[in-house]
Amino acid sequence: MRESLLALLAKEPAHGYELKQALEHTFGPAYPQPNIGQIYVTLGRLEKAGLIRGQDVSQSSRPNKRVYEITDAGREALAAWFEKPTEGPRVRDEFFLKLILAPGTGGTDRLALINKQRRHYLNTMRGLSRLAAEGRDNRVSQLLIEGAMLHLQADLDWLERCQEELE
Repeated sequence: MRESLLALLAKEPAHGYELKQALEHTFGPAYPQPNIGQIYVTLGRLEKAGLIRGQDVSQSSRPNKRVYEITDAGREALAAWFEKPTEGPRVRDEFFLKLILAPGTGGTDRLALINKQRRHYLNTMRGLSRLAAEGRDNRVSQLLIEGAMLHLQADLDWLERCQEELE
């Protein structure tokens, strides 16, 4: 959330609800809807860290709103985030730990674990397909969903490989 808000504020100053709307508009239904409380807590932390600064703006018929803008330190932090590669494949996979450690623990069958995980992945893919239909006009949302589905397909292929190897 932190870097997403910095990136939006690097484009233009905004208040919390504008940032929430920008995230929703940019990513569409594929991305979890941001919690306004979390946005304001994060803005407070960013301001305390000196990465953004806020200014109260008077409104005639409403309470004042706080508009935030990115600082030079915030731009540096954002540039460092863009520069840093994102974590790659996970070697410590919780499902794999379950699969390997299950034998001898009292009735947990490896094939049952694989089948349960497979059903979970397939249900997740169905949910993503529904999201894709909802957000078909949002290309960013479509790319996000496509990436998630490709990861799930790779996970399904890996489950097949695990099943073959362990049988």
